[in-house]
Amino acid sequence: MNALARTFEAAGLSTVVVNMMPAWGGRYGTPRTLGVEFPFGHTLGLPGDAAMQTRVLRAALSLLESARPPGPVVAHFQEPWPGDFDVWKKAWHPPVPSPMIRWLKEQALKRRAEAADS
Repeated sequence: MNALARTFEAAGLSTVVVNMMPAWGGRYGTPRTLGVEFPFGHTLGLPGDAAMQTRVLRAALSLLESARPPGPVVAHFQEPWPGDFDVWKKAWHPPVPSPMIRWLKEQALKRRAEAADS
């Protein structure tokens, strides 16, 4: 997203990236980042909560309106996640890991075992 936003900006289009990891926006030069402290998969808020989703989008548009170049701008959405964050941060995970995730876990466990044997 960061590179795409910079590419659009270079073409004359203004952008705002809504991101759950806003530090990356500043680090990688995203022109405008709205940071949300929401679980992955819920960038705009709870499913079906049109009011919250609208508030997030309005905050992004407000950032677009007020932030001026030069340099990356990182703003933070001020509303907390409305649900139990610990429950929701796991809710998006599928019940069975994908083959890639399973393989990565196996590799990590293998490296850990090898390090313990050393």
